[in-house]
Amino acid sequence: MTVEIREPGEVREAIRAEALALGFDAVGFAPAHLAETARTHLADYLGRGYHGDMGWLAEHAARRGDPHALWSEARTVVVLGLNYAPEDDPLANAARPDRGTISVYARSRDYHDTVKRRLKALARRITARWPSELKVFVDTAPVMEKPLAQQAGIGWQGKHTNLVSREFGSWLFLGEIYLSLELPPDAPEPDHCGSCRHCLDACPTDAFPAPYRLDARRCISYLTIEHKGPIPHEFRAAIGNRIYGCDDCLAVCPWNKFAAVAQEPDFLPRDGLTAPRLAELAVLDDAAFRLKFAGTSIKRTGRDRFVRNVLIAIGNAPPGDPLLLAAARHGLDDPSPLVRGAAIWAFGRIASHVLVEAEARCHTLVETDPDVKEEWERLDCLSRGSRTLAPASAPPQIPVNLQREATP
Repeated sequence: MTVEIREPGEVREAIRAEALALGFDAVGFAPAHLAETARTHLADYLGRGYHGDMGWLAEHAARRGDPHALWSEARTVVVLGLNYAPEDDPLANAARPDRGTISVYARSRDYHDTVKRRLKALARRITARWPSELKVFVDTAPVMEKPLAQQAGIGWQGKHTNLVSREFGSWLFLGEIYLSLELPPDAPEPDHCGSCRHCLDACPTDAFPAPYRLDARRCISYLTIEHKGPIPHEFRAAIGNRIYGCDDCLAVCPWNKFAAVAQEPDFLPRDGLTAPRLAELAVLDDAAFRLKFAGTSIKRTGRDRFVRNVLIAIGNAPPGDPLLLAAARHGLDDPSPLVRGAAIWAFGRIASHVLVEAEARCHTLVETDPDVKEEWERLDCLSRGSRTLAPASAPPQIPVNLQREATP
């Protein structure tokens, strides 16, 4: 007869072994409470308005800052990590202005599905061996997963506020299982950033007011994913060709030298998402967008916001590319005001004075959206200044082959 493990320390190690057998790369155990400093930091973050449009952070602040407020029966938090480290340099596309840069985590299958499926499998094994109550969470729940991960010894929150691991660098997806079992915690991971400030200096939009502090309103990941309105003009040029998220502060971390390339098949990049052509993405309608990004994190952002981002990237390309010019022109007539506004900015930066003035005369007569009208007015003011625009050319047309590639 097999004697089941019952000593708390042995149970912890048995759960760790089960998690590793299921393919998790990092496993740690923390008490089901957060230090007061975590709640203070959250309150300060919200008080300064650093969360921007992310109202859900403020709405669930009480539950986010206290695991017991989320589930009163919780005694232990099992924090689990899956490695998604890329094979290639995440910043390699920065020098390719006709291509878009998508954050590494979004180039493959939506990680929420993979992490949650793995968490549920582990949860079944736990309850089968040690009948108890538990709850499973991915980052859509109000959980302060990075402070919990640090308490569980998986890594520490770096100066860029993201988790850093000595084994996996900046590339871990996290999930949590709250247990009613009280198990011994692992030792917290100390901060190993030292005097390094690579991540702070790498930020294109200066989104870090201080080490360990992030103003999301200036962050490219926030602006291209969470922000619902027009991207503020002050950040558009700095966005470059980043069309979904930003990996700059993650990619430059020296601890990444210890990270092994991810082996999980779900995290391998999809064809066409490592360096997609901006001209093709800019003309996607809603159906084509949904088809192309089905099963990815990108789909959740929606077509209009994504195409807005693509057009900002097009506006940062050098003038002269006929495909990009045609794509920007196409966006001027888009049904979405969000897309039209971004298209005006892009067209104004890569088209000639002649083309810009011709389109302005046509579109300002019929435009009714106030934000879009403001974009035309701003462009008119700029065109009277000293900007250097491309030479006059014939009105751009979308090539037949481009239309065909962008249509499902």
